[in-house]
Amino acid sequence: MAAPERSGGGGMTLTPRFWAAVTLAVLALVVLVVAAVRVPWSSPPAPRADQLAALRDLPADAVERGRAFHAALRLPAYSSLLLGLAVSLILGLTPLGARIVEAVGKPFGGNWIAQALLGGFVIMLIGEVATLPLAVWRERVLRDYGLSTQTWGSWTVDLAKGMAIGAVLGAIVLLAFFGIARLTPDWWWAWLSAGAAGLVVLLSFVLPVLIEPVFNKFTPMPAGELRDSLTAMAARDGVPVKDVLVADASRRTTALNAYVSGLGPTRRIVVYDTLLDEAPAAEVEAVVAHELGHAKRGDVLTGTALGALGAAAAICAAFLLGSWTGLLRLAGVDSVTSPTALALLLAVATLAGLVAMPLQNAVSRRIEARADEHALVVTDDPATVEQMDGRLALKNLSDVDPNRLEYLMFASHPSTVERMAAARAFARGER
Repeated sequence: MAAPERSGGGGMTLTPRFWAAVTLAVLALVVLVVAAVRVPWSSPPAPRADQLAALRDLPADAVERGRAFHAALRLPAYSSLLLGLAVSLILGLTPLGARIVEAVGKPFGGNWIAQALLGGFVIMLIGEVATLPLAVWRERVLRDYGLSTQTWGSWTVDLAKGMAIGAVLGAIVLLAFFGIARLTPDWWWAWLSAGAAGLVVLLSFVLPVLIEPVFNKFTPMPAGELRDSLTAMAARDGVPVKDVLVADASRRTTALNAYVSGLGPTRRIVVYDTLLDEAPAAEVEAVVAHELGHAKRGDVLTGTALGALGAAAAICAAFLLGSWTGLLRLAGVDSVTSPTALALLLAVATLAGLVAMPLQNAVSRRIEARADEHALVVTDDPATVEQMDGRLALKNLSDVDPNRLEYLMFASHPSTVERMAAARAFARGER
């Protein structure tokens, strides 16, 4: 039974939909405040003249190889993006998705749990199968350029692991979403907004501990000068870490990387074995100093907060979407709280993600630039940081000075020449 409408002193109708709209507006405002306070809106100096000088100093053949690699990846990447979007829209904005969910639940008497779990799995599987040839194409390009070290067997196992993890998490989310929506048809958005935010926070703690080991083997870095230097640097930086680990990345890739993962008691420094094999200790320290910059500034915490707020806002938006009768008719569903609306919700989420992508990447580039500056300050060795930027880019086959439109749309980090230029400006005392 729907909750009765109540009016405030001014005659305004205070319905659940009204409160959902107010909550969505408040969440959007809080997101803006968090972003304004926590995201750096200015970048370290990286003059274009220094960028061009850095470009000239990089090996021309390696630069061209990186550009050729990205040119080879462009078609499968864009095709996968467009095909995935097309499949999502066809399933979600036509009755096809709803009919598929109904069909898979029919042997179970149309039980909502069967529809949610099996329907969700089938909808996800359709998207994966549709884009699988393009994923194979991408992997082939990675192999042709020597960036992937996987066999087809190990690649398939990783794909299956990712789908299994996605299925488990998806099952939890779908059961919670449709179960609570059935129990509280007018106020489910309030309960689920809190639950979605809490789940994002929880996953920030448990993913490094439970999920990362599914894909990589982590071993403690052997005692020695480098380990001592990294832990001492973290201590000086005021970023306590639980451990320093080495990931067996070489079983998948020749790319170089390191990162700091986890929050609080789960935080640890992780260094790729490829980085240890390829780079001198000073450059390893420079990479880790960049990652410590994220921890020092609470970037993971900021991302978690923004993710939690965004998840809560998405639930409120889904509730409000339920009043758009034209959209519901287009998808062939009666309510967004029915499992038959699975494909519709996925299509809306996909579109929202694509629209938000350039803004998210712009925020990411600012945060990454600040972490670059942190590495320069902590190491006080701009020459080594610049060498590290060049080594990472050339070994990882980066496009060191990408097309501007692609950069604005898809780049989550400053370009290589920007990072090298920032190191040169820092060396001159520019801040």
